[in-house]
Amino acid sequence: MYEEFQSHEIANVLYATGSDILTAYGGEKNINISRYICVNNNPRYYFQVNDEYVKNKLKVILFPFLHKGRWMRAMEHDSSSYKSAKQDINAPDLYIPLMAFVTYVLLAGFFLGINGKFSPESIGVQFSTGLMCWLMQVLLLEGTLHCLGGGGGGEVILVPLLDVVSYAGYTFVGAAVVMAVRVSPHPVRWGHLLFCGATLWESFCMGVLLVKIVKRILVSEVPIFDKQMYSTNKRNYVLLFVAAAQFPLLFWLGNVQWN
Repeated sequence: MYEEFQSHEIANVLYATGSDILTAYGGEKNINISRYICVNNNPRYYFQVNDEYVKNKLKVILFPFLHKGRWMRAMEHDSSSYKSAKQDINAPDLYIPLMAFVTYVLLAGFFLGINGKFSPESIGVQFSTGLMCWLMQVLLLEGTLHCLGGGGGGEVILVPLLDVVSYAGYTFVGAAVVMAVRVSPHPVRWGHLLFCGATLWESFCMGVLLVKIVKRILVSEVPIFDKQMYSTNKRNYVLLFVAAAQFPLLFWLGNVQWN
């Protein structure tokens, strides 16, 4: 009991100290670290899902160009916070990314197994590769948002970090589909063709999804977005780069190799 109490006290002290440092460093920027990490200062927000949301969200992820509804996130009645995933299909969540990540790793292990190359080390390699790709996607989205929505006055973009992590994690839905295609029964001579076709399709869909999400964030969630700062062409080039980056990323995730 004493150790538990002591650990809580240490955690509170560290959190308070970190907040004080960020406040002092931010000065007039008034950086709110809790707001920057998650919505409503509540990480459980990203796991408030139901079966209907998961089914509809997977449709949006896999076929974003067929989504006929609005892309803007819904606000609560008092307009003080966003609605959860149970009430809004455009809300970010971590349930689907985490489940898709686990599915991807298991399918990669199964693929190695049916080829007689499975080992615990190979699962570790795929796990590490997936985390690295997830991190790269997060950095890509963060860099894009800071590039297009940074403003000229040194303001800080308060898009919660877990929002960006959630959006980046949707990549593993496409990666899991690619791996499912690779492990499905098919003639050997069609293996490479099916892999390339599935990867190109999922990369295209993921590119469309992320471009829609980034444009939505810049328009509705970043109040300092200045349409005059970047010309339309420059803005489109940056968004095109985000979409194009999905192709090598998904090829890397889907190209499971063994020694």
